Amino acid sequence: MAERKLFAGHAVRRLRRQMGLTQAAMAEALDVSPSYLNLVERNQRPLSASLMLRLAETYDFDPRTLSASEPGGGAEAMRRRLADPVFADLEIDRHQLEEWLAGAPGGAEAFARAYDRMGAAPGPEGQAADPGSQVRREIERWRNHFGDLDAAAEALADELRMAGDLYGAMAERLRVKHQLSVRILPAEVMPDRVTRLDLHARQVQLSEMLPSSARSFALAEQLAVEARTEIDGLVRGAALDRVSERLFRRHLMRYFAAAVTMPYARFLRACEASGYDVELLQRRFGASFAQVAHRLTTLQKIGARGLPFFLVRTDRAGQVSIRYAGASGSPLAESVALCPLWNAFDAFARADESVTQLVELEDGSRWFTLARCTHPHAGTVAGVRPRFAIALGLPARDAGSLAAARGVDLEASAVPIGLGCRACTRMDCPQRSAPPAGRGLVVSDRERGVTAFGFAGD
Repeated sequence: MAERKLFAGHAVRRLRRQMGLTQAAMAEALDVSPSYLNLVERNQRPLSASLMLRLAETYDFDPRTLSASEPGGGAEAMRRRLADPVFADLEIDRHQLEEWLAGAPGGAEAFARAYDRMGAAPGPEGQAADPGSQVRREIERWRNHFGDLDAAAEALADELRMAGDLYGAMAERLRVKHQLSVRILPAEVMPDRVTRLDLHARQVQLSEMLPSSARSFALAEQLAVEARTEIDGLVRGAALDRVSERLFRRHLMRYFAAAVTMPYARFLRACEASGYDVELLQRRFGASFAQVAHRLTTLQKIGARGLPFFLVRTDRAGQVSIRYAGASGSPLAESVALCPLWNAFDAFARADESVTQLVELEDGSRWFTLARCTHPHAGTVAGVRPRFAIALGLPARDAGSLAAARGVDLEASAVPIGLGCRACTRMDCPQRSAPPAGRGLVVSDRERGVTAFGFAGD
């Protein structure tokens, strides 16, 4: 928050009303003038560090909730929503967006909730998308960093670390403190499950198909019960429907598990010392590529921030099943469709090998990306083994210290890509499969361009 001006008048106004105070009464308690507080509440003045500190001291207020409570998750999150092709003809620029958030925060929040409830890509009959869109909205509001969970997990990890063997220590803690034993079962006993909590038998049951990294993660996820207070508070504050609430709770439990197996301070030190070498981090923390990749998107603790990674998990058809923009604000993590020129798809043909690329979007932003094909530990169904490509990325200007970027000229020409054909207005792309939304298809009997989907320009 110290890196940018924080306009949080809506949050201050809501706090004042919750306390049942007039502006004059709150201004007196904070030792500011009523006129100044009025300007802050109307977003005509940013919230200063000194006033933020006085709010925290006077009303036992957690200042971290200010950035999380910005309308729609803040300007970057709103910009990603407005990148939807349905808004392509409106040309809402940055200044208009800032004026909207400052002048009508309630309206902006209402728009964000309505958009997220319908989902970024409604179905053919306009039906609501899956509840995951609501959960993603809440995760992005926090930039996928939950400091209280990290603190609780790190304290538990330090306690378990004294035993030396993390897996054994977690199994023992589950047995002694929670009366749960751990049992590894044959694949034929659990043909369609990899983990199960059997409360009747008081067992955490794990499939023998799970590798050691997944077994440790499963036990750490069960220990998330020790952070129930923190998780319950986050879930209540999200105000989600029942299904979305369960999805969000599951995300928080897995976040806690990642923070136990990869404690924040130790993990960040290892990242900085190794140049964020994912393979080295996997070996050091006994984790999978997917686990390390997700953890990299969470390193946003105030005063100890890591690099701003985003993450996208896609299948061969370009269907995205997991996405985190984190602190990167990357449109690549929020776009409705992916660009075939992005080499994340090449990872499917290069098992156990990472592929990197320097790309540039239409807005001029440049990104360094790294992708690898992964196989979730779910066995096979009808002979089919699941495969996904997980792509990590960050602004090219921040990639200089990466082990994966060694030898790469980050100032060189980047591959121009878009956010899916319906959102991309590049005229000369031979890979185009549809004209941009809002642009008419141009068909000529006399000539043919590099694409069969020519369209009218501005």
